[in-house]
Amino acid sequence: MMNVKLTRWLSLLAILALLLTGCQIADAPTETDAPTEAVTDAPTDAPTDEPTDESTEPEQSGGLVIPAEPEKPASDPYENVTAEEFYLGYEPAESYWDAYYRTQHGFMSGSIEAQDQKPTVADNRPMLDGLYLRNTSALYSKDRNVYYVVDDEGEIVNKIYKGAAYVTLEEVAAYVFAFGDVPANYVASKNAKPTDSKWGAHLRLNHSSFSGSTTKYPYEPELPDISGCGGSLRYFEIDIGTTGTDCDPGYRAAIYNDGSRITRGAARIVYSRFDANGDNIIDVNEKYLFYTYNHYNDFQEYLNYEGGWGEMFGNITGGGKISSKTNCNPTPYVRVARCAFVEKFEYAETVILVDIYYLDYLSKRACALAA
Repeated sequence: MMNVKLTRWLSLLAILALLLTGCQIADAPTETDAPTEAVTDAPTDAPTDEPTDESTEPEQSGGLVIPAEPEKPASDPYENVTAEEFYLGYEPAESYWDAYYRTQHGFMSGSIEAQDQKPTVADNRPMLDGLYLRNTSALYSKDRNVYYVVDDEGEIVNKIYKGAAYVTLEEVAAYVFAFGDVPANYVASKNAKPTDSKWGAHLRLNHSSFSGSTTKYPYEPELPDISGCGGSLRYFEIDIGTTGTDCDPGYRAAIYNDGSRITRGAARIVYSRFDANGDNIIDVNEKYLFYTYNHYNDFQEYLNYEGGWGEMFGNITGGGKISSKTNCNPTPYVRVARCAFVEKFEYAETVILVDIYYLDYLSKRACALAA
């Protein structure tokens, strides 16, 4: 009986220790904020050429088992495959090496379904104290060439491969958030033609600086710590190819890329790329990524999980007129709470997993028990 009671008390103490560090309300990030990166080795610079083979042993991370990636194939599996053959019965890439060889030939790795202007929002978006939760877990493979996307319950639902090609909002957002750069089928130019690119209808344009100056564009809401408003973070923007945005009369509804020409539309991802020193932002607690489909009038924050999009804020939300510099009323950035969706606490060879939905309840109950 004493052993049972002792085990229960040790488990309670473990949960208390986890709760003290598990969640925080997100405001301006501080130097002490640290990401919950689920990697078993110390981070290393991602390879610019072909990486070494990954371990064949599963990696333990945050209560989940990250599967080992297949080894490099003996030869290029797409060497003699035409685009017509490749896209017949198309399936997304199944491994890093699969994606690697696809990129060499201008073949896609992610979903190629048509993208609507509005994001697909998860049926359940976890909240804490009335604020949406942003996932701070960052699950990478050992060599950091694979990023594992989780759902609102912390289960792995997708894999994003470094150097691969993506077009849907969800996968492009995850790619940019994970790797701080754009997928392989993006170019910095705003004028490139699909007929001149190996990516054809999957070419995406625009990777350029975004000032976010609310003095020059008073209808735009101020994004967190953005340099254009005196902050320290330099933001960049990229296009998201949709089937057409109909919320701004200045941008006609049309397919983004029909294989012959590109109609850029009004949909963009805007993200914090560089810190005050000009260095790429690595810490997930310093990263911000937003989506706008009405040309910077309103934004929603990416919360780092499948279908995780925050509350919309901005000019139209506040009752302003689209892109008007005089009749505008942008609502401010909506704060979020931060929490690791995938967390592990080990004690006496026991793994205690805490469901994020019960963190608030457990915190209050633990305080009551301690009183």
